[in-house]
Amino acid sequence: MSRRVNVVALVKNNERYLFLFDDESRESVLKTMARFAENEELSFTWYDAAVLTQKVQQLESERLLESEPWSSGPRVTR
Repeated sequence: MSRRVNVVALVKNNERYLFLFDDESRESVLKTMARFAENEELSFTWYDAAVLTQKVQQLESERLLESEPWSSGPRVTR
């Protein structure tokens, strides 16, 4: 079974914040974002951390939906 690598990124002024993580390191990447937001030497803010945290959670939700047995078949909409 292959491991999925997730990526969230932020480009801010001349800085680039790129976070790569798998399912097992999800909590670690969220803690790293918090550390970056606390660091006054970086332009990375708590707002940036909140936006990227939402993206991480969205990726997790999408992964869970993909793993549901009922989600793999054709969908009928009316």
